[in-house]
Amino acid sequence: MKALLDATERLGREELEVLQLERLRSSLRHAYTNVPHYRAAFDKAGLTPEDCRSLADLALFPFTTKADLRENYPFGMFAVPQDEIRRLHASSGTTGRPTVVGYTGNDLSMWADVVARSLRAAGARPGHKVHVAYGYGLFTGGLGAHYGAERLGCTVVPASGGMTARQVQLIQDFRPEVIMLTPSYMLTLLDEFERQGVDPRSTSLKVGVFGAEPWTQEMRREIEERFAIDAVDIYGLSEVIGPGVAQECVETKDGLHIWEDHFYPEVVDPVTGEVLPDGAEGELVFTSLTKEAMPVVRYRTRDLTRLLPGTARVFRRMERITGRSDDLVIVRGVNLFPTQVEEIVLRTPALAPHFQLVLTREGRMDCLTVRAEARADASGAEREAAARAVTAAVKDGIGVSVRVEVVDPETLERSVGKFRRIVDRRPK
Repeated sequence: MKALLDATERLGREELEVLQLERLRSSLRHAYTNVPHYRAAFDKAGLTPEDCRSLADLALFPFTTKADLRENYPFGMFAVPQDEIRRLHASSGTTGRPTVVGYTGNDLSMWADVVARSLRAAGARPGHKVHVAYGYGLFTGGLGAHYGAERLGCTVVPASGGMTARQVQLIQDFRPEVIMLTPSYMLTLLDEFERQGVDPRSTSLKVGVFGAEPWTQEMRREIEERFAIDAVDIYGLSEVIGPGVAQECVETKDGLHIWEDHFYPEVVDPVTGEVLPDGAEGELVFTSLTKEAMPVVRYRTRDLTRLLPGTARVFRRMERITGRSDDLVIVRGVNLFPTQVEEIVLRTPALAPHFQLVLTREGRMDCLTVRAEARADASGAEREAAARAVTAAVKDGIGVSVRVEVVDPETLERSVGKFRRIVDRRPK
């Protein structure tokens, strides 16, 4: 096993923390010196980079939010001249201005390194073929996965998203060992394999590396059993680098090891911002340690998780994302995340793993309807029983009354990227 680890992965915990502090102090100086937003924020807090004398001192520094990035659109958060930028990526901007991220040549090389490390931890090896079905373009998923796989020494099939029937044909023809895509799109591929009469378990695929949206242990079991592969989680976000911030190791599948030599994690109380001890659940916060073009200091991800000790690697793990603080649905005073409903749907035999939550308002009351697809072979009586079972499980397990509609197969929209789990039809 040690032969598969790079030099930093072989460090002891104390050695790693020495490296982290050195890089953290350097990154804070770089941000303060070259980004007006950080200089103003640090000055307002009465801090300079030299006030960070230990890793714990990072808690003194102000947070960065998505609103800060949008207010500095497009290039106000960059810390290097424009002629040193080698690539731009951006978020979709569906809820406001997009957030723009820049990369120097060194940033792109580091990014390829951490994705290669992630793929190696997932079970990919040099010479494997990697089918990349993340979207290419301004979204970081496709190109991030692509260059990381090439850095590891793999052969890349740059399929991108969409053209699902063709994806199934390419997998059969090119025989890749590894596939990278969102878990919801893997379920869409599953439907297409079965529509074409191809047994998903008969393919060459050995490993699926899934990210870009929360998914549950139940969905992992569904994918592993129906495809006969190892399904592992990859984590990233464009504001920090893209995919490759953290990776689940195939030998343990017990949470994602954060590549802490490049990205320093904290977990904070989502309301107060207080740093929480390892093991406590809260909002994940990242500070970049080695980024040149766009360093980030205490970036609030809105992802909810907890930090745990390392197992397969020296780096700390983050538990699988349970949801995002901005994905939280509050129905009649009860907090609910889509992943909680996903667990219930996936353990209900007559239901397929495709569902949406539809929010409406009747009078002054918010109402939630779970729309779930039936499996193709489910009878009418089984559909009715499934609706009753989900209604009861949500009430008993989450504490809220919902309506459940079991709809025909292939009724709900199919995902080629991140699946839209919540449809909000309440009046604004």
